[in-house]
Amino acid sequence: MTSTTASPSTSELVAFANELADAARKVILPFWRQPIAVESKIEHDGPAAESPVTIADRQAEQVMRQLIEERYPTHGIYGEEFGQLRTDAEYVWVLDPIDGTKSFITGKPLFGTLIACLKKGVPMIGVIDQCVLGERWVGVTGERTTLNGKPVSTSNKCASLKESMMYATTPHMFHPGEESDKFEQMCSAVLRPLYGADCYAYAIVASGFGADVVVEADLGLYDYCALVPVVEGAGGVMTDWCGRRLTLENHERSKGRVVACANKSLHKEAMAILGKTYTTNLISTVLKDKNGLMYLAVGIALGVALSRPRN
Repeated sequence: MTSTTASPSTSELVAFANELADAARKVILPFWRQPIAVESKIEHDGPAAESPVTIADRQAEQVMRQLIEERYPTHGIYGEEFGQLRTDAEYVWVLDPIDGTKSFITGKPLFGTLIACLKKGVPMIGVIDQCVLGERWVGVTGERTTLNGKPVSTSNKCASLKESMMYATTPHMFHPGEESDKFEQMCSAVLRPLYGADCYAYAIVASGFGADVVVEADLGLYDYCALVPVVEGAGGVMTDWCGRRLTLENHERSKGRVVACANKSLHKEAMAILGKTYTTNLISTVLKDKNGLMYLAVGIALGVALSRPRN
């Protein structure tokens, strides 16, 4: 049935987001821990460019896209598997049918279906659905995040990075140089870095279960849009590494670098590390390299020579 509502209410959109999650569950669960063909795809030119994809990913996204087209034919769609459609619309649905396909194909129940509704490019509704464990987080701008209908909050027990537990999906997602250097600094600053939870790490932070920070890079828009309302609605802070809002417009500038923190104090400390300018980091990298030192010396010499007044 096609909606005739020109401007749907937030509650209507939240109900529909839950319908999409229900539909994705029905597709994904029959494939869980069953023999399944896995293909490789190249998503971008980053360090974690190769990504697996299965029939479960594709069918789940197809089902959700079909429901959106039927209910809201003027809304945009931005999906991981089947691309973009009408992304200049007032409302855009951002879909990742299985975030954490590597977990899914190896039988680890830490993947999730991510569904976001953007209004004018800004995430306003986010759903993290873990179908195997029967857990669903729903975040809505201006409202408290819920886990299976019950309100959740981030933890305020940890006010300093040195006391915090930090997640990243893998240390291999950071480009050599600026990204990897800053991630290493974060690893040194926190109590303990942990790996391998994909979107589930953000859900853990939002629920106050013991994780306090997530730092990642090399992400697509569909990897993080749904997470923003969930984390923020639970009292956390989620931005890019420069402290910018995570929006459709900012995606190219953010370059898929995100940080989620349980509270403002942790975010402020994280920004002191992640928000450093690339120039400073580049000089540090150059000084560590013998060839870099040579090129730097030559550059300085040429600069001095060219700056001398001519007779």
